[in-house]
Parts: sequence; structure tokens; C-alpha cells
Amino acid sequence: MRQKALVAMSGGVDSAVTAALMAQEYDCVGATMRLHDYGACGSADDARDAAAVAAALGMPHTVLDFSADFSREVIDRFVSAYERGDTPNPCIECNRHLKFTRLYEEARRMGCDVIATGHYARITYDKGTGLYSLRRARCMAKDQTYVLYFLSQEQLAHTRFPLGEMDSKQTVRQRAEAYGFDNAHKRDSQDICFIPDGRYADFIRRRTGREYPVGDFVDTEGRVLGQHRGIIGYTIGQRKGLGLSLPAPLYVCRKEMTSNRVVLAPEEALYTNELTARCFHWIAGEPPAAPRRVTAKTRYAAKEAPATVTPLPDGGARVTFDAPQRAITVGQAVVLYDGDVVVGGGTISYTQ
Repeated sequence: MRQKALVAMSGGVDSAVTAALMAQEYDCVGATMRLHDYGACGSADDARDAAAVAAALGMPHTVLDFSADFSREVIDRFVSAYERGDTPNPCIECNRHLKFTRLYEEARRMGCDVIATGHYARITYDKGTGLYSLRRARCMAKDQTYVLYFLSQEQLAHTRFPLGEMDSKQTVRQRAEAYGFDNAHKRDSQDICFIPDGRYADFIRRRTGREYPVGDFVDTEGRVLGQHRGIIGYTIGQRKGLGLSLPAPLYVCRKEMTSNRVVLAPEEALYTNELTARCFHWIAGEPPAAPRRVTAKTRYAAKEAPATVTPLPDGGARVTFDAPQRAITVGQAVVLYDGDVVVGGGTISYTQ
């Protein structure tokens, strides 16, 4: 008897090919998550595209209204993080709370054994240790393990990532063409799905109904360089869009929320070699007994860098890099690797 799978279907080509591959081995139900009304991700057009693929594959399809969960767990957290001075990654929170919590709950309710998503990542199982590993995708250019570091052993055991073995996005599109899917060349989603124009500070103002007061740009000695237009509109490492005429390039190196000041400095001030992360998740279940050599990534698009991780008694971790890293940012995730295996990750809370 074949197992039953709940396949997350966004309406895009990745989830379409995921559904087709899963249908070869499982009895599948397609599910499109309705998340918000701001643009991409769960729009009516996306749901129609997903339903068309499901119909072509002969599988039932449903739309799950997760908009209240998305508002609470993703958008509200995003806004609160910016108001604290952090720079969050909402894709991680969406995956954590929606795709791998609410979708799991729906899968169990429907009697499904596993869920499948179109993420580019791989899962392997070691019979000797009885542990699952999260591994980088075969196609490194598309690897998405950075936004999946929080997965538990239980979640890994009941998740399938069929695209993890694909060698390129072009191969996925070719598969979609071969299946006759109309969305074979549908454009990939970009940036933050609920802020399609990228103007996140304006979004936060509309969301909260608050105006964030102007304040001072200062240098590292406290000298006033000009005025900013609201502290939520800036992030660490930013140079463009400051609205200042300066004799030399300066970058945002710190935000002082209590004094409403944005500190600017030369680029070399952006480099630090140590960070602390909170709520650290170890995929094997337990932290290492001693400091461990790893490579670490501090942004989705960043390159990994050699480092040493030390578990902390409060459940966090300290990551010390061999060489200083540029613009490590509080609120982003740090994700650790051992070769192509994800060791774990957490949210950056402090840098030095």
C-alpha cells in the first residue's frame, strides 16, 4: 500500500515538478497555502496554477487559509524585529511556523504520512546512528538549507525534498515542459513576498500606523553628519539611500534605538570576527560536547567561512571566525555546516 503525501503547491514550477515526482511513489494531495493579500505567494492566480497542475496529475487539490497564522507568526514578528533594531529573515519564520508546523498539522489531519515541498535541499538517514541529516542541494546555486536549519529529527523523518537531487533550475524547467505544465517558465518569486515593491519601511509604517521620528546620523565619535528619515529604514552595511553628501563613503555600522541615532563608519568598521546566536538548534538533537570546527553562513547569499562554534549554557552558541566577516547583522540567522551537512543554526543576537 502506497503512503500518502501532502504536497505544498505554490503555483510555481518548483512545486509543480515536486508534485509530479511525488506522484510516482505516493498518493498525493496538493495544498496551496493562502498567506496574505499583498501580492505573490498564495494569490488567486497561484492557486489556479497549482490546481491546474494537480488536475493534470490526477490528484486532489485544496487551498489552506493560513493568513491569520502568517500575519501573527511572520508579519508581526518581522515588524517587531525592525522596531527592536534587528534585520529579520521572514522566509525562515514562514518555513518554521507555516510550512513545517501548520502544514504538518494539516497533513496529520488528512492522514498523510509525509509532506513534500519544492525546496532545494536533501535529507539522508544513517542507520548506524538512527539520525537524519539535512544536506545541501546537489545544485549549490539553488541550495536553500540556510532557511531550513531549524528542522527537527521528527520533521526530517516526515519530509521529502525531491528537487534536492536536481542539478540545475534549467533541469527542473525541462521536466516541467516534459510534463506539459503551463507554468514551466513562470518567473521565480523574489525578495520578501508580502512586500513586492521592496519598500519595507513604508510597509511597516502602514502596518503599525506609526510614524518613526527623524534622528541623527553620527560618526563613531558622535559627531552629527545629518538627519535620517526614521531608524527602521536602515540596515547594517547600507551605504546607498542615506541621503547624505559625504567626502568619503560611509556605511551603517550600528543603530542606537534608545537615542534614535544611526552610526556611520568607513567600511573596515563593518568587519567583526565573533557573534553570539540565541535559540540555537542542533540538527543532531544535542550540542557538541566541546568547541567544533565548522563553516558558517551569516546571510542567505553569503559565502561560508571557516569558524569554531562553542555551545553556551543558555542554549545559544558563540561562533568565532578565522577571519573577520563583513556586516554580520543582528536578527539574521547564522547557519553552520560540516561539508554539505547542516550542523544547526540560530538567530544572531550580538556581534563583536
